[in-house]
Amino acid sequence: MTGGYRVYRAALPEVCAADPARMVFTADADGRCEVFTWDAVTRRARQVTRRPRGTLHGAIDREAHVWWFDEDAHGRGHWRFQPFAGGPDLPGLSGVPSGLPRGLAVSDHGTVALAVGHGGTTSVHLGPRGGAARTVAHTDGHATLTGITPRGHLLAVGRADGVTVLTSGGTVRAVLPGGDRSGRLWALGFAPAGPDEELLLVRERDDRYVVETWRPGTGTVTHDWCAFDTEITARWDADGRSVLVRQDRHGRSALRRARLDDRTLTTVPTPAGTLLDAATRRGGDLHYLWTDTAHPPRLCSSRGTPLPPLPTVTDPVPGTHRDLWTPGPEGPVHTLLSLPGQPASLTEPTTPTTPALHGPTGPAIPTGPAGATARPGTPAPAPAPAVFLVHGGPADHDRDAYDGVVHSLVASGFAVARVNYRGSTGYGPRWRRASGLGVGLAQVDDLVSVRADLVGRRLIRPDAVGLWGTSWGGYLVLLALGTCPDLWRAGVAVKPVADCAAAYATTTPALRALDERLFGGTPDEVPDRYARSSPIQYVTAVRAPLLVAAATHDAKCPPGQVRGYLAALRAAGVRHEAMWLDSGHDGYDGGDHVAVLRRAVVFLDRELRGPARRPQTPRSTRSGEHRTTERTTERRRSHAEGRHSQRPARG
Repeated sequence: MTGGYRVYRAALPEVCAADPARMVFTADADGRCEVFTWDAVTRRARQVTRRPRGTLHGAIDREAHVWWFDEDAHGRGHWRFQPFAGGPDLPGLSGVPSGLPRGLAVSDHGTVALAVGHGGTTSVHLGPRGGAARTVAHTDGHATLTGITPRGHLLAVGRADGVTVLTSGGTVRAVLPGGDRSGRLWALGFAPAGPDEELLLVRERDDRYVVETWRPGTGTVTHDWCAFDTEITARWDADGRSVLVRQDRHGRSALRRARLDDRTLTTVPTPAGTLLDAATRRGGDLHYLWTDTAHPPRLCSSRGTPLPPLPTVTDPVPGTHRDLWTPGPEGPVHTLLSLPGQPASLTEPTTPTTPALHGPTGPAIPTGPAGATARPGTPAPAPAPAVFLVHGGPADHDRDAYDGVVHSLVASGFAVARVNYRGSTGYGPRWRRASGLGVGLAQVDDLVSVRADLVGRRLIRPDAVGLWGTSWGGYLVLLALGTCPDLWRAGVAVKPVADCAAAYATTTPALRALDERLFGGTPDEVPDRYARSSPIQYVTAVRAPLLVAAATHDAKCPPGQVRGYLAALRAAGVRHEAMWLDSGHDGYDGGDHVAVLRRAVVFLDRELRGPARRPQTPRSTRSGEHRTTERTTERRRSHAEGRHSQRPARG
């Protein structure tokens, strides 16, 4: 690859509530993700931040002050703001200690609330914009500030065990339970208008996701008529009485508008594919971010409002993209399959793309064919070398959405399989809870089943199948290579969990809590479960060559446990390469991503096909981190980055 690149995190611009023409968004700045303003009247953008490592978190308040989070290499820092037209960067609140960003909310009159993480605790602070802060809450564990009322009288703070509503003085106004007994609960913000201080909620209940609301006078109201069989998120409309609901189902998404007063639910027309985000702006203008596998994300406005331009690829996305469903022990496993070339022998499959309100709680096999079928009289395409691109999370899923890594691999002649294994979102609570053989092992079992299905259909070569994953996806790559060594020819693991117990000891409090839920306890309490699911236990069985990329400042998948795994690979004589990044788990600078993308494609090309051809790597629009790279072995370490899921994996 020659020339430059552009990078961004696909996200909907934040819009000023009082002046919808003023927006804040993130975009490329010399290969880094930075915060910009956008004026829809003049159609001009202004760069707000210029940080060596890039900037991801940005917002705009009702008075058009632009907010951004100034963080260090470990993700800790402070919120700052400046006027929309430019000016000095000012502290959001003075007297707040440096920490991890866990929520920012600004009332209509400039009262600022922000939450900051400090190790195993979270503190919530309140004060006038730019003024002195006072601490209104301090809690153990991970908590997130999810909203403030327009008048600044109430705050909502979410935890794994529910939602707490606080007054501006720090008094607990209500405790809304969530968790295993009452069903998980998410707070999605207070109504932006209207006489009531109403909080929007989504609860998982009876294997469905139901919209709820809470008011100080009446308490919680469950809107049973607004229930869905797979994961949803929601936003208030500007009127404060209707809600825009976005549902993820079977790798795709759709919108509905729920009118709370008259209990009606209507479909909002959008193109087939994936809606990465959507929001209704003042005046009824719908903004949404759309994509599918063959098309990079596009910002759309239902009323033609000029929105910021997004960087995109100029070449057409190659290949044929289809769905495939494979029978599994706890239900069919859905795969998004991309095949190289444009084979005339393939027809489009029939797939379950229509979201259901009260359909089956588990994934359903499509009524049509399981995949594309050959037309009579046409030769079948030759099986291709294949890469299983394993998503992270684990509470996430692969979507019918553009992915620069898929683009690069398919352009290089690989088939790409993105498997939504057990535990993935988008298929209902039962599928997400399905555990099978145990943590990680059930997911590997699904990868193995899909591999056998693709080989049986003669779509991929059985002797040329590799794996590539980041974070939790990287963990599954290492686990699959060790537990099923005869099935894989190569693996790429970026920022992985390699030793479950060691990672638990040094990761973030939120991820320790996640591990305790997954394994049913701590490593001291259930050591056998951690050992059984830990890639390092199987390292001597690994046969396929392996490329591992890790980050020296990674708090989520810590570097120490990766170094231990690499040492075990060396002791076992397993052929491998390592790449070390001078970064954290998430990053906003694109050079490292491009470097690892290039190196990983070359590595897989060499291992799965030999040196006969050089891969073609198009410019990528996916975000990552940047430093100079060179090809090295483990003894000559370089700095590069790998694939990020659409949402940062593992927390």
